[in-house]
Amino acid sequence: MTTTDPPWLSVSGSARTWLVAAAQTWEDTDVSEQYMQQALAQPDIGLDVLVSAYRYYFYKNNNVLALEMALTVCDLIQKNEQWPTDWASLKPLLADQLDHEMVRLYLSAYGAAGLLLARLGDLERAQTIADHVKQIDPKEFAGELLLNILNAPAEDD
Repeated sequence: MTTTDPPWLSVSGSARTWLVAAAQTWEDTDVSEQYMQQALAQPDIGLDVLVSAYRYYFYKNNNVLALEMALTVCDLIQKNEQWPTDWASLKPLLADQLDHEMVRLYLSAYGAAGLLLARLGDLERAQTIADHVKQIDPKEFAGELLLNILNAPAEDD
């Protein structure tokens, strides 16, 4: 990896080849999506591939797959870190470790999931996620943005 390579290029093996191909063919969604699917089909993919996938689908406005990938990132982090699954137990743990890389990544993916749920019309779940993220980190962009969107006054047509 060179100093100009994106961070996701730390991915090794065949998944890296497919991610690079997806990035190089970004403008041709049909082709780049096939490459992304190949990256995801590789054995033993890790968080780096899943994060690349959720960001890819997010920016391609494929909300369903982006949501699936973002939630998979959250689930994998929770499993790997052996965090509790209920919010009441998870909240203090996240708040106490706010500077931990996995907490930041979790909050980013969780906030993205909230935004994606809002895009998909599930405003109640989106509101819950926005509230959770703001409880942990009032400065977290995703939580603030999502709350602003969800609580914006309705526009007159």
